[in-house]
Amino acid sequence: MENRELVIIGGGPAGLAAGYGAYKEGVKDILIIERDNHLGGILNQCIHNGFGLHRFNEELTGPEYASRYEELVKNTNIEVKSDTMAIDLSNDKVITVVSSKNGLEQIKAKAIILAMGCRERSRGAISTPGDRVAGIYTAGAAQKYCNIDGYLVGKRIVILGSGDIGLIMARRMTLEGAKVLADVELCPYSNGLNRNIAQCLNDFDIPLYLSYTVTDIIADEERKRVKQVVIMKVDDKKKPIPGSEITFYCDTLLLSVGLIPENELSKKAGIELDRRTKGPVVYDNLETDVEGIFACGNVLQVHDLVDNVSMEGERAGKNAANYLKNGQKESSLVTMLAGNGIGYVCPQFIRKDLVDDYVDIFFRVRAPSSNCKLVLTKKGEDFLSVPKIKIAPSEMQSIRIKKEQLSDASEITLSLKENK
Repeated sequence: MENRELVIIGGGPAGLAAGYGAYKEGVKDILIIERDNHLGGILNQCIHNGFGLHRFNEELTGPEYASRYEELVKNTNIEVKSDTMAIDLSNDKVITVVSSKNGLEQIKAKAIILAMGCRERSRGAISTPGDRVAGIYTAGAAQKYCNIDGYLVGKRIVILGSGDIGLIMARRMTLEGAKVLADVELCPYSNGLNRNIAQCLNDFDIPLYLSYTVTDIIADEERKRVKQVVIMKVDDKKKPIPGSEITFYCDTLLLSVGLIPENELSKKAGIELDRRTKGPVVYDNLETDVEGIFACGNVLQVHDLVDNVSMEGERAGKNAANYLKNGQKESSLVTMLAGNGIGYVCPQFIRKDLVDDYVDIFFRVRAPSSNCKLVLTKKGEDFLSVPKIKIAPSEMQSIRIKKEQLSDASEITLSLKENK
């Protein structure tokens, strides 16, 4: 069995940033495990720009952003095992990996950072009715076929879901010469960033159908491929309204219906998962309930900006380095709770005696709101209120709690209230 000080599972933006963050804090024995044969993760297929504005103060494409962190890592002694798949993780920090080069191996780590990213929801996950035929792709798969492999997945396209990947693919398919007939969204609001709605739909006159869903997929019997997609308007309970059918003659349906953190390894290690984020429950230092195992990036909570993924990764690396130097210290806990209008909060627990000056709480709201305020409550009383002109689920938000505000708290609830 190989013994290592720090092992990072995942060589995407979170894993690379975590490795670099730990190295800057003095950890010299760092191993990154990546299942692909190259680093960078999903960024390598995201050839559009808009990355790096916060982290590097530049507008970069996905591959350019990934290469910045690859260069940072290459200038260290961090070891990378690519084309290596982690298939098991125990709660005593033993990782089982497999590769074509070395076969089955086991690695014992003093600390581990989980940075496996996330995956897309499939047609089966959302139970879309209709014929089972060719021409149905997740938006990310279509992005890889187009940007990496050079294949155009269709010529007349309908997109279900208005997540950011779906919006970006609406623009990409249009630029490649396909006709995007519609973007169909179940919710009465878009789930993508406002800038993507403007740049990817409005700029190309692609209609967005809010409060609609796909109710049938009809096959071309000869080609065994999508021929028609039928959508219907839904009511307040998301039930289709009879008589509201719209039929599109198309050959492709792209699904952009949400992302799920890749937490199979977390489950094997016995790490507690949050039922809302689907990622690990963590303390403010990003450590899970299994001592010495940390989590960051989309495996922890699905982000909308890769800059935030990197900053969270670097923080996880710094905290893992601190754990390796000083071990785990005891502290009284503050439990963070999601109140009215809040979808989730992360971190879920704060070790208040170990906080330096403040702790940032990240969250998403349940639905778009305007003229509202974010309120933090302890012992039944509000102690912090932040007004918001507009707020939406598509954008991750944060709120800062100062150390002195934690001293007399055991539970803090974050809520969204009307700003009267």
